[in-house]
Amino acid sequence: MYEHIGISLGAQKIYLVQARLAKRVKLLHLNDFSEYYNILVNDKTGHELEYLCSLISTNVTSFFRESKQWEFWKNNLSTMMEKKNNKLRIWSAACSTGEEPYSIAMFLEENAPNSDIKILATDVSPRVLKEASGGVYSEKAVGSLGNIYLNTYFHKVHHNENSVYTIDEKIKRHIVFRGFNLVTGNYDIFKEKKFDIIFCRNVMIYFDKPTQAALVQKFYNMLQPDGYLFIGSSEALTDIKTGFKSRSASIYQKV
Repeated sequence: MYEHIGISLGAQKIYLVQARLAKRVKLLHLNDFSEYYNILVNDKTGHELEYLCSLISTNVTSFFRESKQWEFWKNNLSTMMEKKNNKLRIWSAACSTGEEPYSIAMFLEENAPNSDIKILATDVSPRVLKEASGGVYSEKAVGSLGNIYLNTYFHKVHHNENSVYTIDEKIKRHIVFRGFNLVTGNYDIFKEKKFDIIFCRNVMIYFDKPTQAALVQKFYNMLQPDGYLFIGSSEALTDIKTGFKSRSASIYQKV
């Protein structure tokens, strides 16, 4: 797990790993974890490793998570858009099931209409990327959104006696979904890209300090001058030497 996606699993995580993998071992009719390990190392397709990644990582997300960050952005948006000539390029670097990039697109559609907005949304898990690109959410998933958002940016559809909400195409058009591994991925594909904002929230908590430092440096290199990095509220860059300056809780600016 460390070699392939950077997740650091110390001895204290053994029970978590057992709990996450036990159902998979049972589903594959295996006798023990050793047999599952053999399947992993001999799987040339990489499909089982992808599935393992989705089991170990926690895909907990929601619309407009980290409310203070959205308040900061709203207060500084007009200045940012003026500097960028109403053009923003944003990377949601661990988009999970899509709530984050869709929140970004809805926020900008509401607060900076008619702007040139493009959002790259990536994740290491093909399973969650498929859900994200579909843009279909349960009533529970959209429960925190008010009626204004639901009526403006979603379509309510009845499905199997339940109601689901699908994202409107005017929001989807801003976003491109791609698979990408933040630890082992080829960053050369971004050579011609520079982002104004990178969101990478609640990902680095899984990494050790060297992996965190390497990732933060890559983000720094990929940001435009004065670009912003948004991380999770439980994360900080205090022990990592960077060219970032703290602007607010879990928000850093390239200087």
